[in-house]
Parts: sequence; C-alpha cells; structure tokens
Amino acid sequence: MSTRPAVVDFWFDPVCPYSWTASRWLHHVEVQLPVELHFHVMSIYLVNEHRTDLKPGYRANVEATRGPSRVAAAAAARCGPEVLPSFYTAFGDEVFDRWRYPSAMELRHATEIALTLVGLPVELALAADDPDADEELRRSHEAGVAPVGGQVGTPIVHIDGVAFFGPVLNAIPRGEEAVRVFEGARLLAGYPEFFELKRTRQRPPVFT
Repeated sequence: MSTRPAVVDFWFDPVCPYSWTASRWLHHVEVQLPVELHFHVMSIYLVNEHRTDLKPGYRANVEATRGPSRVAAAAAARCGPEVLPSFYTAFGDEVFDRWRYPSAMELRHATEIALTLVGLPVELALAADDPDADEELRRSHEAGVAPVGGQVGTPIVHIDGVAFFGPVLNAIPRGEEAVRVFEGARLLAGYPEFFELKRTRQRPPVFT
C-alpha cells in the first residue's frame, strides 16, 4: 500500500446510480487513507449529446433528468466547488434509498431539499430549467472527459492526474474493502498502458 497521499478528482452526474456508489466508496476511502478528494460535475446528457444510436426513450429520459447536474454546476460556480460533496450527499440521500428511475419531478424535489439542507440558496434550483446553466456545466464536464477520450460514461475519476471512466461499482465498498478497491484502482492508474477492464452487469445496483 502506498503511503503517499493520493489526489483524487471525481466527476459525477447527480442522477447516475454508479456515480453515487463510487462517491460513497470514495468517502469511505478518505476516512481511512490520506486522500485529497475533489468533486466536480459532469453530465450524462453531454456524454450522449452527439450520439445518433440512442433509443428515443433513453434520450428523452436523459434530457428530462439533466436538471440536477445544471443545479450542481451552478452551485459550484456561485458558492465554490467545496459545496459539491455535501450537496451531492444530501441529494443522493433523497434519491438513492433504493434502485428506481426517479421522475423529473422527484429529482426537482430532491434538489430543492438538498439545497435547503446544506444552506445553499434555494433559487439555485431554477438552474434546472435554464439552458444558460449549461455553460458552467459544459466547462466542468469537458475538464473531466477530455483526458479520458470519447468512449466514456459516468463517473470519471482522476487518480494522481491519471484519468479513466469508472470504476463502475454495483455496490458500495466499505471499510477495509473500500481501501483494497482503491489501492487496486490506484495501482492500475499508475501503469501508463492500462486502459480498460469491463464485464456485463448481472443485477441492479445496491445502495445499502
């Protein structure tokens, strides 16, 4: 295990369940290891913006649920990126109590609750329906995606400056298991020729 503090930059879309599992994993890691953890916003909508092979239902869902990422980006721009971990935790606690596809209305309600709980201006919720909010969102998104390349999703993690899509975790590693998973990811990130591990998901994500 490396004793050198790791610098971890984590890009998330608030509505992505795999962003949620990865973020909870990293929180378990940072209480056990010397980790400098920074949160940033990305967007499933922007990931798929120029794709022509999406099924209409999926594209409609992506467009309908883009509001929370706009709000998170607006919060970071107005109040500083340091508000993102607490905002995301409050938002996720409202949304990810179980696996489901939350509606746009549920996401809007969760966004307003999260802003209130962490003491952020509630009017930031208006960014959910404001296309002008996409400027800050796109800036943050591209900073995370550009070092990885084209074929990505959410989340994106940069470990010590090495960027990759994932890890995509179907459940939340905790305790010593969280550390083992992190050290494995850090080891792979440290090898310059590593670029992919992948297998087919067999069941819905588990949040408990």
